[in-house]
Amino acid sequence: MPYVLLVVGAALALVAANARWPRSAGFLLVPSFFSGWLATELAPHLLVLEAVALAALAVSGGLAGWAGWCGLALGIVATAGTVATIVLSRRTVVTLRDCGIPRELHHGASRYPRSHLAVPPLCFVPRRGVRVDRNVVYWEEKRLRLDVYRPAADGELRPGLLQIHGGAWVVGDKREQGLPLLNHMAVHGWVGFNVNYRLSPRATWPDHIVDLKRFIAWYREHAAEYGADPDFLCVTGGSAGGHLAALVALTAGDPEYQPGFEDADTSVRAAVPFYGIYNLVDPGPWRVPMGATGLMRKLVFKRSLRADPEPFRRASPEMRVHADAPPFFVIHGTHDSLVPVAEARRFVTALRAASANPVAYAEMRGGQHAFDVFPSYRSARVIEAVERYLTGVHREERTQDPS
Repeated sequence: MPYVLLVVGAALALVAANARWPRSAGFLLVPSFFSGWLATELAPHLLVLEAVALAALAVSGGLAGWAGWCGLALGIVATAGTVATIVLSRRTVVTLRDCGIPRELHHGASRYPRSHLAVPPLCFVPRRGVRVDRNVVYWEEKRLRLDVYRPAADGELRPGLLQIHGGAWVVGDKREQGLPLLNHMAVHGWVGFNVNYRLSPRATWPDHIVDLKRFIAWYREHAAEYGADPDFLCVTGGSAGGHLAALVALTAGDPEYQPGFEDADTSVRAAVPFYGIYNLVDPGPWRVPMGATGLMRKLVFKRSLRADPEPFRRASPEMRVHADAPPFFVIHGTHDSLVPVAEARRFVTALRAASANPVAYAEMRGGQHAFDVFPSYRSARVIEAVERYLTGVHREERTQDPS
């Protein structure tokens, strides 16, 4: 039993160290991400498990030898690291200053109910006052579906939000991502559309974004049926969904991505990409350009960046920035081991240099990739900030155009 305690203590110490210094390359990249993701965003749950495991092993004879005492010491160090992670998460503050954003986005009392800042259970059920319409077909030919999150009470037409799931363009589903955000937005008067799109390798780029443009065309015609304003739609998404959200916002009316419906209005009023990939052709924070990886070359684009770089360039949001880009709020975690934070900084710099509209940027200290998937302390603050930001954009537009 002492050696079991030693192994457990050492494992917990490695998890704590990885949460603080995650690997961002090499064969340990994926296990480092999953370990760091769970250890940071589910830190309160981990703390309980650590305490129970260490106590159970200690009272079961784990302290009968030197190995057990060493394991207990390592475990105590690990739990101290977990407590530090919790403290850091609870101190998360999302600051939107010096971005040309209306003042109402910075000030005012928090409207996030205190009960939802505590760590919720690991389940995703609609919050009270939220109605969910599941598996609505928005493109019959491809049988593509979406879920609608909206206020239960009927009323005037409300602003709409398109949520795009991530998953490296090859996996993911509307049932898995964006749920804490969509529930919160619905409570505050928004109508959210969690949209599925075709995935690789069956789909080949640009099928993914064509599907999302199809949704926007569908939204213009059917939004009112779900209580949403057909003339007001924003977009958000994480990881591959962050890439797609940014590209959707920057390519309104691009005929390449609207085959057969070139005249449809596919513009959005604001974009909030989370930990996205914005440049497929330049290495920057990557050892090789993202477009040159096997994932993109073999599964998504099914062509070579070196032999045919133009499709990759056109699919890079950083290469598509322009003066008429809608307002952006870019969000990234400082400890993201899958998409380095430098990727977001580079995109924000390019966007601010080109766009005439506000560009907000927030870095979540200690945040891993996909930090917002779980309803954690950190994601609660970020979700509140996103709601304030988008509500401010909506309010500003209504002020300028009262009709």
